[in-house]
Amino acid sequence: MIEVDHVTKRYGAFTAVDDVSFTVQPGEIVGFLGPNGAGKSTLLKMMCTWLPVTKGSIRIAGFDVTKQPHGVRASLGYLTEHNALYDSMRVDRFLRFMGKMRGLSGRHLDERLAWVSRQCILGDVLGKRVSECSKGYRQRIGVAAALVHDPKVILLDEPTHGLDPLQVVAFRDFLRSLRDGRTILFSSHNLAEVASISERLLIINRGKLLADETVDGISERAASAGRTLEDVVLDIVRKSGGSAGYGAIASDAAEPATTGAVR
Repeated sequence: MIEVDHVTKRYGAFTAVDDVSFTVQPGEIVGFLGPNGAGKSTLLKMMCTWLPVTKGSIRIAGFDVTKQPHGVRASLGYLTEHNALYDSMRVDRFLRFMGKMRGLSGRHLDERLAWVSRQCILGDVLGKRVSECSKGYRQRIGVAAALVHDPKVILLDEPTHGLDPLQVVAFRDFLRSLRDGRTILFSSHNLAEVASISERLLIINRGKLLADETVDGISERAASAGRTLEDVVLDIVRKSGGSAGYGAIASDAAEPATTGAVR
């Protein structure tokens, strides 16, 4: 569902993404991990047609991002790192507007709005203006807008930004519930978060893809060497010449478990 083939993105003499290739299949949840400024957001923006590809090709649900951008956008749900919301609109009207922009109408639109409102627990704020909502609610509104048209490919850039620990764990459960028949790629610099959701990690730094491995594979390699998962990941980043100090890749403490939708 996601095919990235030798993709490069340059800004003049600066190379933000350097010859990156990988695929993500339906039913997979893959974590895109790297320090801040590693090239994660740039690659996601090329996947969703926001940025042109300098070299190489990307296909989303069979559509080429350069030649078939409308097909890509119809198949894709994308949550940006910094939510682009219309602050002056009421939440329910904003989500309806986003649904109509995605080609939904009538009963189908009503059903999808009810589904995203329920799953993202937005009932208490549907009648409020977006500007009146907390940071956590705004993030959940962005998730709802990304899912309203029931996309087969979901790209999430720092999706738990602004959520409290219980909301983060609930969001993980919600994300797992979406996996059947869908392809999910989410970007983060938080190792604990990525490892807790993903079966597979794509590790990037300085625009280069450093590793494409299963979480179990990296964990087994760490255990056999008497090391932690974090140690192994940080070594991969360090060997690329990048900073792996405090704040480069975060590793949060364990959070209390819970289940259900995003709360």
